[in-house]
Amino acid sequence: MAEAAAQGGRETARLLYCDEVQPDDLLSAGAYLFVCPENLASMSGAMKEMFDRCYYPVLGRIEGRGYATAIAAGSDGEGAQRQIDRICTGWRLKRVADPVIVNMSAQTPEEILAEKTLESEDIQRCRELGAGLLEGLVLGIF
Repeated sequence: MAEAAAQGGRETARLLYCDEVQPDDLLSAGAYLFVCPENLASMSGAMKEMFDRCYYPVLGRIEGRGYATAIAAGSDGEGAQRQIDRICTGWRLKRVADPVIVNMSAQTPEEILAEKTLESEDIQRCRELGAGLLEGLVLGIF
């Protein structure tokens, strides 16, 4: 999902794994796309750790920037979505696109542990999300 969104954002997009993100990365970005799986009705532990590590160093320094989310979920993705939205509210970020939640319908242990494949329409939704963020930045909308 993140790779497809980065393709939509073309050369402007910078794709980083959660464990790579540092406060300076957030400070240098014009907008954010947070992409993660939902695990046990929460954002992934890696995403949570990134927010924990970066929250206070950028607090008061990124207000008003745009953000969007893309979540891979086994059912509804709403738990992870709410957590990310609460953190972004604390940072005073502005949601600029509806969430993209891809329901993988993985409910059994075998389905949950299996490698996932995105449908072409989900890949396209992620590309469009990345392209929309880029367009908003280029036009100065956010």
